[in-house]
Amino acid sequence: MLLLFWSTVAFMQQADQHSGENQATTTEQSDENHEVETTVTTTHEEGIMPANAAHGETHAAGGHDEHAEFDPAATATHHIGDANVYTILEAVSIPLPTILYSKDAGLEMFMSSKFNADPHHHEDGKMAYQGYVMQTGNVKRVVDPGFPMDGEATIDGFSTKKEMVEGKEKIVDYVHYAGKEYKLDSRTTWDGGALGGGVTSFYDLSMTKNVVAMILVCILLFILFRKAANAYVTNAGKAPSGIQNFFEPLVEFIRDEAAIPFIGKEKYKKYFPFLLSVFFFILGLNLFGQIPFFGGVNATGNLSVTLVLALLVFILVNINGNKHYWQHIFWMPGVPIPVRILLAMIEIMSLFIKPLTLMLRLAGNISAGHIAIVSFIGLIFIFGQSGKSLLGSGVGTLISVPLTMFMMSLELIVAFIQAFVFTILTASYIGAATEEHHHEEAHH
Repeated sequence: MLLLFWSTVAFMQQADQHSGENQATTTEQSDENHEVETTVTTTHEEGIMPANAAHGETHAAGGHDEHAEFDPAATATHHIGDANVYTILEAVSIPLPTILYSKDAGLEMFMSSKFNADPHHHEDGKMAYQGYVMQTGNVKRVVDPGFPMDGEATIDGFSTKKEMVEGKEKIVDYVHYAGKEYKLDSRTTWDGGALGGGVTSFYDLSMTKNVVAMILVCILLFILFRKAANAYVTNAGKAPSGIQNFFEPLVEFIRDEAAIPFIGKEKYKKYFPFLLSVFFFILGLNLFGQIPFFGGVNATGNLSVTLVLALLVFILVNINGNKHYWQHIFWMPGVPIPVRILLAMIEIMSLFIKPLTLMLRLAGNISAGHIAIVSFIGLIFIFGQSGKSLLGSGVGTLISVPLTMFMMSLELIVAFIQAFVFTILTASYIGAATEEHHHEEAHH
């Protein structure tokens, strides 16, 4: 973001001078005669008996049934999620730096290649390292005693069960090792369990797939903006060409349709670099995530990313709010005192609702598009019964391809719309916070 912010400032300066998981699900009986749903999600080394073979489950050599039932929900969830490994076309896995911390084991730093993740099976790891494993691309920690917590260990697979925990039914993951099941901790959480995810025994500070995507997009935009800014110097007095022709209409559009109308012609330049940074950052990530062969990144559909963007807007707006802005929040002028108290409560709530809606709107719309595309592609496997029916696969392809192409075309439009909506709402919030008092009187 800092690189992008700097590049947009340079661009404006020069422009001003120039112009003016496939899964198999079975149900097994527990010792107490309660049914527990188990999902096996990883491969097994050839020649090693699966750890859950004791439960009567059988698997083909190589890890899963050749015609395992396709699970569209699990596939879509995996597609839109983040991961500790960058996988391209389910063929190439690029390891990422893994940084983990727990109170008892301290800080661990290594590459995610230690887990030997299988790119063909939703990045499930075949190895454990220092008591950590990788399931569906995410690092988890073994919490049951008896599991080797030092060095490497070859694991046999994973299973997922629904169990009663503290009176609530929860999904619990297990890793299989040496014919036994060992319980896994959940993915790392930072909210202390406030959002229902529980409290984990470790913190994951690793660079993830979304982080890599954001770095790549920022570097690319920085290079393009610097190239466009330099073009204004080398081609002074000439008509824009090349990359200038792409950026200049977009910059002018944001200036004329968002910045000036909402902030004002006198003050918009102070906030214009931030507006451009937000717009192109979101747009770049939206477009990057639509490249089907480059990892299927869903950065702007991740609530953590949109939360940070919303917090930046929240801080910027409220730091620059003038006394009239705060007066209208806490003590609205011109209305009876009982109404002022009621309005104050509503306005205070709106302070937090505005960034919340920014966060949820962007993440929801982008994630929905990714889920729709994956669901349409999944029709091929559903109609083909996961490879059992060639005719069904053909019918599914005839239905899936046109729908997928239409959805991808629609997502190109949504990529621009959502970037613009976030930017124009940001401009409106800034304008409301910095508006002069005489403007407000004119409105009344």
